[in-house]
Amino acid sequence: MTGFRILLAAIFCGLTIYTGVAVAGSGWNLLAVFFSDMAKLGWPGQFDLDFMMMLALSALWVAWRHRFSPAGLGLAALAFFGGSLFLSIYLLVLSLQARGAVRDILLGARA
Repeated sequence: MTGFRILLAAIFCGLTIYTGVAVAGSGWNLLAVFFSDMAKLGWPGQFDLDFMMMLALSALWVAWRHRFSPAGLGLAALAFFGGSLFLSIYLLVLSLQARGAVRDILLGARA
């Protein structure tokens, strides 16, 4: 579990730095770039569409894990729009709360 936690921290730190550099160079207009790539029907758009589907699956799992409660739906929105920045912190917190029990991390109250 320690290795997993280190990976989550590395994902968060690396992505935070990369995001900061991207925002500094290109501004906050992510959605315009994201959807214009998809509209061109090329590989960058295919990657963006694939990534958006993974974000949707992540959000669905977070909502399901919280039994589609209002808090769970709010966390799901964060999962969808926050991507790996959100999910890395979310899973790190869960791993600490569950004391490393993967079943509890994956299933939440359903465990």
